[in-house]
Amino acid sequence: MDSLWYIPYNQSLLDYAKENRKKPTRQEWLFWNLVLKSKKFMWYKFTRQKPIWSFILDFYCAKLLLWIEIDGGYHDENQEYDRNRDSEIKHHWIQIIRFRNKDIEQNLDLVISKLLNKIRKIEKKQNHTFD
Repeated sequence: MDSLWYIPYNQSLLDYAKENRKKPTRQEWLFWNLVLKSKKFMWYKFTRQKPIWSFILDFYCAKLLLWIEIDGGYHDENQEYDRNRDSEIKHHWIQIIRFRNKDIEQNLDLVISKLLNKIRKIEKKQNHTFD
């Protein structure tokens, strides 16, 4: 099973999400192609530009309930929106890990290490839950 339950989304976001997938930022393209695409990362399936409720998440793994957000300069200007969105999504048991554009560009190894640690913590928690 890939997820614990179906997470609804706003149908009107589908076209916007598809356009975002066609025109990713440079950092999203790098992260997708070098790290996540084709179950490259620990054999987990991630999707790009995933509509969930009334939001679009950069990358999402249903099995882990993990959202990966790549923060560009516009996030500095929209911190209140990001806090509200994070709070709403966390309320539904989805965990988030954020990386800044410059980290993707300048220190991808550190980003990968942080993601690996996050996934290991989630796996440990999930395994403990099912014991």
